[in-house]
Amino acid sequence: MVAKKKSASGESKKAAPKAVKIKKEDPVPIAKIAKTVQPELNIALVGHVDHGKTTLTERLSGKWTDTHSEELKRGITIRLGYADFCIYFCENCHYYTSKLKCPKCNNETIFQRKISLVDAPGHESLMATMLSGAAIVDGALLLVAANEKCPQPQTKEHLMALHISGIKNVIVVQNKIDLVSYEEALANYKEIKDFLSSTEYKNAPIIPISARGNVNIDVLLKAIQENIITPARDLDRDPIMLVARSFDINKPGVKPEKLVGGVLGGTVKQGKFRVGDEIEVSPGYMVEEKNKKVAKPLRTRITKIFSGGEPVEEILPGGSMAIGTTLDPSVVKSDSLTGSIVGLPGKLPAIHSQVSLETSLLERVVGAKEEVEVKPLAKGEVLMLNCNSAATVGVVVDPSKKNTICVLKKPICAKAGDRITISRRVGDRFRLIGYGILK
Repeated sequence: MVAKKKSASGESKKAAPKAVKIKKEDPVPIAKIAKTVQPELNIALVGHVDHGKTTLTERLSGKWTDTHSEELKRGITIRLGYADFCIYFCENCHYYTSKLKCPKCNNETIFQRKISLVDAPGHESLMATMLSGAAIVDGALLLVAANEKCPQPQTKEHLMALHISGIKNVIVVQNKIDLVSYEEALANYKEIKDFLSSTEYKNAPIIPISARGNVNIDVLLKAIQENIITPARDLDRDPIMLVARSFDINKPGVKPEKLVGGVLGGTVKQGKFRVGDEIEVSPGYMVEEKNKKVAKPLRTRITKIFSGGEPVEEILPGGSMAIGTTLDPSVVKSDSLTGSIVGLPGKLPAIHSQVSLETSLLERVVGAKEEVEVKPLAKGEVLMLNCNSAATVGVVVDPSKKNTICVLKKPICAKAGDRITISRRVGDRFRLIGYGILK
């Protein structure tokens, strides 16, 4: 029932509604701006297992990225996790936050950037997945737990992986400072500085935080703003997308007329894609012909594009994204197309079942508990190779340093000059030992 009141003349009038205050300087709600804008860049979250990567992802984005059933059981990240977050700035408090309103003064904040986080596995047996993540990012946060000695084996391995992948912008995050005393945190900080001193990241900022206690998150956000700059993007080149995930989004029992095509997730490296574009996926899927497995590129059409969980008409480089296609869902399920490259038909690099590399090997095996010298590659040796977002196994047929030839178990799509990381089996694990340039 509408409340009424009498005017001076005695006539009844409806009560005037309360005025809604709209800030003149910000006519478009900031939440809407953040929701519709595309992420500008990818940042990898790497480090030793159980150092707090997934907790920090949840603190920044509000999203818990461990959703795979085995991840929940084992408490570790197995697959690459993705989450977007925004950086805001409060002019009143000179304070960075991931919230729409300043936690200190409750004033509206100013939107700065939207970023995609790639939460990579820290477990030693999942190094291939971590290297796949390193290939699609523009910068990285290396987590180091303050309550453990630095460096841990996977801390060394991940830092070397970032170096070999060509990632220059790295911020070291000293997490779990709430679990140690001031003196212990300072001693751990010195260990980190000593560890970095012999690497190209010796001047990387080290930010002490507690992800669980929400301590110093504002300082970390400020460091990201100042140290990981959005790179210049080339929108005029032929579009290229690196596929890091592929999946079927149809629920069991769905009726045939309601089936939707397979989804490819990853990041755009150059150019731009639009809804309706005809695209090619290479190397595609494997089929057996004449008792031999061969790769078959796929051609399809983009039906939808999602960025930050929102549908968009076109997608630019930077940030994680997903495209809906007309592909049969059975072809893309369970990450079967992970490592593929998407582009315009006829514009993609060649498919390689055999690669010729100019190799550069490290002096010591990275990640091993004991110092192990890297010996030259041997004929018949089995290696794990990572190129772009693809992981494959290669058998050495010619170990020459200037022209190492490997036959691949799973073909890759790559161009001359691409960098391929090389891992060797040491004990029961594959360990990073160097890289090669595709000839």
